[in-house]
Amino acid sequence: MTMTSGTPTPATPLAPMRALHTGSGDPLLLLHGFMMSPHCWEQVAQRMSSHCEVFAPAFTGHWGGPDFDGWYLDVSALADRVENQLDELGWRTCHIAGNSLGGWVGFELARRGRARTLTAIAPAGGWQTLSPLQIRVGLKFLSLVPVVELGKHLPHAIAFSAPIRQAVAMILSKNTASAPRRAIEAAITSAMHCSAMLPMLAGGIRASELPDMSTLDTPVRLLMCENDRVIPYRAYARRFLQELPESADRILVHDVGHVPMLEAPDRIATLIAEHVYASRTRLRAV
Repeated sequence: MTMTSGTPTPATPLAPMRALHTGSGDPLLLLHGFMMSPHCWEQVAQRMSSHCEVFAPAFTGHWGGPDFDGWYLDVSALADRVENQLDELGWRTCHIAGNSLGGWVGFELARRGRARTLTAIAPAGGWQTLSPLQIRVGLKFLSLVPVVELGKHLPHAIAFSAPIRQAVAMILSKNTASAPRRAIEAAITSAMHCSAMLPMLAGGIRASELPDMSTLDTPVRLLMCENDRVIPYRAYARRFLQELPESADRILVHDVGHVPMLEAPDRIATLIAEHVYASRTRLRAV
């Protein structure tokens, strides 16, 4: 497994990862969530690398990605850079799996004709601009700003202490004991190095909402997480459930939180692989 990294700093337990690139076979793009990094895909990438060439880049303004110092950043801008990276790899199209914000970017890339298949895991973007749902999730992330800023000034031993790791694990997962310490520490570090935090929140207010999905040609598999504490599927998956073509898979993944790759990498890798390789005549809803 090749990890393209920047220069590690003494204050962080892990090195920033510009991209995770491993394996050979069908091209598979893995996209992480807001304030996360490619580290969250390590376990899934390891499982998929035997039959896929896996590429998991860091988004602009996120830990490992290019810095961003503007006022506004949106999904379209994130997708622009990912498209450039796909061109550099020589991938005209690829299979895509994205979690949360990564799922939203995945839909944008599918709209641009870059996706062979799309597996959207607890995708963000299932709201109209300035709707109560968007405002609610925006306020939820906005409330994390002072917490993240405080974390930047705490001693390493406190910022990565067991109580802090447990609190972060509870936000991201259902079975906190199943989420590896390395992954949780990477999530903490990613949040503290996310220069896109406020620009993304501001950009979401200005940007266009996710276009209608009813005419999307890309085969889509929607994975909803039963114990999602960040964007609960009962409210935030409604638009996906209503607009996606009937041919799309709609699967509720039981007993997992918002970032299920951390606690159930075997299940998530299997669900992605099934969608990449299975016949399109299979059952459409589970």
